[in-house]
Amino acid sequence: MEEPSTSRLPNFNVKRRLSSTSYEILKELREAGELCDAIIRVDGVEMKVHKNIMCSCSSYFRALFAGAWRNAEKQVYNIPGVSAHMMESIIEYAYTRTVAITNDNVEQLLAAASQFHVIGIVSACCEFLESQLCSENCIGIWKIANCYHCFELKNKANIFILHNFEQMVKVSDEILQLSSSELGEFIEKDELNVKQEEVVFEAIMKWISHEPQERKKILPLLLQKVRLAQMNAEYFMNNVKNNEYMKDNDECKPIIVSAIKVMHDINSSNPSYAEFRNQLNRPRLPYEVVFAFGGWSGPNATNVFEAYDARADMWVGITRTEENPRAYHGMAYLKDRIYIIGGFNGANYFSNATSFDPVKKKWQEVAPMHSSRCYVSVIALNGFIYAIGGFDGHIRLNTAERYQPETNQWTIISPMHEVRSDAKATTLHGKVYICGGFTGNECLFSAESYDPQTDQWTLIAPMTSRRSGIGVIAYDEQIYAVGGFDGMNRLCTAEAYDPLTDTWHAIPNMLIPRSNFGIEVVDDVLLVAGGYNGSSTTFNVECYDKKINEWFELSDMGLSRSALSCCVIAGLQNVKEYAMPRDNYVVFEH
Repeated sequence: MEEPSTSRLPNFNVKRRLSSTSYEILKELREAGELCDAIIRVDGVEMKVHKNIMCSCSSYFRALFAGAWRNAEKQVYNIPGVSAHMMESIIEYAYTRTVAITNDNVEQLLAAASQFHVIGIVSACCEFLESQLCSENCIGIWKIANCYHCFELKNKANIFILHNFEQMVKVSDEILQLSSSELGEFIEKDELNVKQEEVVFEAIMKWISHEPQERKKILPLLLQKVRLAQMNAEYFMNNVKNNEYMKDNDECKPIIVSAIKVMHDINSSNPSYAEFRNQLNRPRLPYEVVFAFGGWSGPNATNVFEAYDARADMWVGITRTEENPRAYHGMAYLKDRIYIIGGFNGANYFSNATSFDPVKKKWQEVAPMHSSRCYVSVIALNGFIYAIGGFDGHIRLNTAERYQPETNQWTIISPMHEVRSDAKATTLHGKVYICGGFTGNECLFSAESYDPQTDQWTLIAPMTSRRSGIGVIAYDEQIYAVGGFDGMNRLCTAEAYDPLTDTWHAIPNMLIPRSNFGIEVVDDVLLVAGGYNGSSTTFNVECYDKKINEWFELSDMGLSRSALSCCVIAGLQNVKEYAMPRDNYVVFEH
């Protein structure tokens, strides 16, 4: 009989793991002292072990028991530099592959695991510390990671500190334990997430005041890392120039003089053309980036993709856009991808959807919706993308559906009370809110909310104005309804809804009327971009700051357009690619 050929057998790898029963048997053998061939002695405490088991979890024990310098006859090994309790934890891990990590023991355990090269415990401790990262302890964790060469944890703690610096300075005294070089390393970074440079200066003052006699000598080195010319002029003169630590420090004076000169130069020229190369005026990188895609420009739909750098107040063109032109579409960010859904290109009404990975810069087609939806409202909530209402090319819709990325499927949800196209939706406290729109016959006052838990829509108090082509966004615990078309005119009015009282109240008017514009919240202000002003499309951008209850102008977009959509991404790892260059400054021209 012919022997089977091994070449015909399929190739496969089997991952062998000890069963829980096997681990239990090994543990019982150790506890009974059976078949043990070594004794580890720590602080006079003796622990019997099996050499091969200890070698399996640690290169240290492999070298000790099986290395070139091993002594085959030796049974007792005195090990210094660790407590008996920690060694017992390491031995327990070798036999069970489990370890109990708590806030009280994690640093000791990490130190011991690093000393004896127990990579499994090191990884578990790093995962535990990462899960505990917060503004109060991030510097402490960063220092621990640095001490034990846990580079991935150190990098994550470093990013956390940069992204949460403002809050950390408020709530944590760990900043006081930094060395001058460590503090300087953080505050000099473009990635430091601060909206005002005053925060950085006050962090330095807090650090110096902890040990003023020693630390005030370091002030010039730290001061030159602050973007002083980005400060409010009044704050700079009152709090920086006249600071008590400045008066007696001759090295600080030229830095102050340079900052005043840069401030004067900025005020004397068009700020849009200010140089970013000067460290004193170099804006920090944005933590949040607004992305704007598509729209209607001139006679056609466009596929122009722009990003707004809020810290530099500049729009950046995103090159090599592979997506087809479309307008009156929806856009949302979910699970590291931007989704562009539905819309119209002048000839076709779309049911299709695409996604864009802003890190890899790759476009991908995803499952189409059940309906074509132009003038659609799109939002992301709790792991789903919602597409609501719109126009399918024949009728206005009250239907809605939601997309789950994991299954790449759209599912129909309950319909709205009203038919709505050209409405706008947002989310607040786990609910969807949609306002205004057009029925095909009239522009709407009405608004409603959707609860995903019950799959039910509920009418809420109507707005005070009819608004189609409206902008709707959640901002500071309220729902804002901005601009739009009332059937007669484009509107500059705006109002806010309080879900607690089910009431609307007016807020100040926008600087210009507009409908079908992009709207987002970035850096704690409400931003509106582009749109149609009643006679033409616009590239004008403005924002509303609730703290001062005013609208003010921002830099124009690169393209005049309406029927665009926007979304915001926070904490992008490659944010530099969507921000104005800080070293080689280039102006985005219209």
